[in-house]
Amino acid sequence: MLSSPPDNKTFAKLKNDLILRAIKMEKVERVPVWIMRQAGRYLPEFREIREKHDFFEICQTPELACEVTLMPIRRFALDAAIIFSDILVIPQSLGMIIEMKEGKGPVIQNPLTTPTDIIKLNWPKFNQANVIIDVNEVKTEGMKIEVLKKVYQAITLTRISLNGKVPLIGFSGAPWTLMAYMIEGGSSLTFLKARSWLYKYPDESIFLLQKLSEVIAHHLIQQVKAGAQILQIFESHAECMNKQLFQRFSIPYLKAIANVVKSSFDKETTPPLILFAKGVQHSLSLLNSLGYDVISLDWTLDPEEAKKILGPNIVLQGNLDPSALFSSKEALQNLTTDMISRFGTKGYIANLGHGIYPETPIENVSYFIEAVHSYPTNL
Repeated sequence: MLSSPPDNKTFAKLKNDLILRAIKMEKVERVPVWIMRQAGRYLPEFREIREKHDFFEICQTPELACEVTLMPIRRFALDAAIIFSDILVIPQSLGMIIEMKEGKGPVIQNPLTTPTDIIKLNWPKFNQANVIIDVNEVKTEGMKIEVLKKVYQAITLTRISLNGKVPLIGFSGAPWTLMAYMIEGGSSLTFLKARSWLYKYPDESIFLLQKLSEVIAHHLIQQVKAGAQILQIFESHAECMNKQLFQRFSIPYLKAIANVVKSSFDKETTPPLILFAKGVQHSLSLLNSLGYDVISLDWTLDPEEAKKILGPNIVLQGNLDPSALFSSKEALQNLTTDMISRFGTKGYIANLGHGIYPETPIENVSYFIEAVHSYPTNL
């Protein structure tokens, strides 16, 4: 097992750079495609592993995380891999106890109930430049840094195992999304407890979001050092906030993370950043000023309207309704073709508008990918 990230020369030369070229708005011979949650429960081979191992055990075992990451790459003609991990590894590293319960999702045993609970978490130390100490040198009382180091080890192992076949995507949850879980104690349709904090404890909420931003930025930087070539930030629960809350309690921290990550690398090695903020029709016009290279759209957004609002210089990703993968082959092909025609083929990455559902028919995933790749790019 690799205990520290190797020099980039260790990695094989990339054979499929479609996504990276699309992000640069260069011409591509076909539209690139990957699928959010592509390594997961819809795959029978993943379900076999899941029967033998706890969800977070897979996340915390680099060999298992690598194997699960590679499963969809072996099965489908995808143009990127995304590391098998979870956004809740950050709360875990801070000392929160989290279980993944069948049929219920993540359950946090020790959620934050009052602002005094924030300082009880095991926050990492920062140096004078407000940069977190290197992951291999972190010396904090109680912080479970091994939780994050396992992610980096999995990334390095996966990047080597891919042997240059496709790029590897790393990711993190955004500050508000992590805060929502940490207060709510699990998933929710409304995140009422977390949202109420924004009204009852606005200053303390800002303090928590700032602290999370620092750790998230560090986590993303370390993923790149370990071998991730693209990063995606999931603001999955932005839809729970109205325009005013989103602009106060999400926008500044999304921007801060992009600034810190990009300032940590030179121009040649800066990783492309993708932002997926679900349900933010009210603030779409602000997203292209946050420093992200790609904006990923959920399935409720109209591609043509989004292009008008965001302008011609931002790369878009998305946004087929995950439920569309239950269509007939012909209908799915038509839906995919229509989607691409509205996005256009320049500066575009095909994807779903959210994560793939566990019940999705395997053959329809292939039909979706084939439909994307067969769309003419007029080269």
